[in-house]
Amino acid sequence: MSANIQLPTDTGLYVFVNNQIIPSTEAYLHISDLAIQRGYGIFDFFKVKQTHPYFINDYLDRFYHSATQMNLMVPVAQDVLKTIIRELTTKNNLAESGVKMVLTGGYSADGYQPGTPNLIITQQPFSLPTQAQYQTGIKIITHEYVRELPTAKTINYTMGIRLIQEIKDSGADDVLYHQAGAVSEFPRCNFFIVRQDDTVVTPAENVLLGVTRKNVLALAATRFKFAEEPVTLKDIYEAKEAFLTSTTKRVLPIVQIDDKIIGNGKPGRVTQALLQDLISLEDKELAETGGRMK
Repeated sequence: MSANIQLPTDTGLYVFVNNQIIPSTEAYLHISDLAIQRGYGIFDFFKVKQTHPYFINDYLDRFYHSATQMNLMVPVAQDVLKTIIRELTTKNNLAESGVKMVLTGGYSADGYQPGTPNLIITQQPFSLPTQAQYQTGIKIITHEYVRELPTAKTINYTMGIRLIQEIKDSGADDVLYHQAGAVSEFPRCNFFIVRQDDTVVTPAENVLLGVTRKNVLALAATRFKFAEEPVTLKDIYEAKEAFLTSTTKRVLPIVQIDDKIIGNGKPGRVTQALLQDLISLEDKELAETGGRMK
């Protein structure tokens, strides 16, 4: 190995790779894997507290659904995958973390034809946004783009990664995709607006069906009107509030889009209520399971 190649710092954590749990420093794939050759594969990610993965059944359902859309076969059944996750999280023994499941296109003889998929599961500590971000909200920019297969959670994040520097240069925190003014999603989050009458609205097409999105829609239905339907840039400019949802960000207020201030430029009442409702839902699930996997 060349002396100038820097490997990631050893975290001391274990990972799962193809039927075995091993130290992360011993985990490798061959360069013929289609994830390397063509960026072909899928993944999913969920939060874990001790050994309890939040909303695990929803995440596993989406993982298997993404695999089907990409013509990949998950090598184990869902109940077996749950056992693997339990064993890995017990071995790593992290207080709060995120678990990522990756299914690759497999080792390819010609760099194009899929092989037997490789299943990789990793775990890392993570932190939520700062209290300042929840209290003041964030700025976003827009970019005209629609993912090739929006309903599958693929490993192709080329556009989002390419726009990182533009986001930074704009003093923003994320980029919202749209096509001809019809918005869809962020690279890693779903998008919502709150109309002047407090109706909670999220785009219905060209989006990944986020688990947090699903939970927030269910929570919104208990106290507000809600809708899954087209959302335009004009709708955002006229909205009272806006926010994004994701596993790692929960419900994060958005107060500016490009050069336009949303509402009064502060996190709104509906957004803050849904954030607290989501936190309560997570606490309830944790209490009901006793911290164990369902």
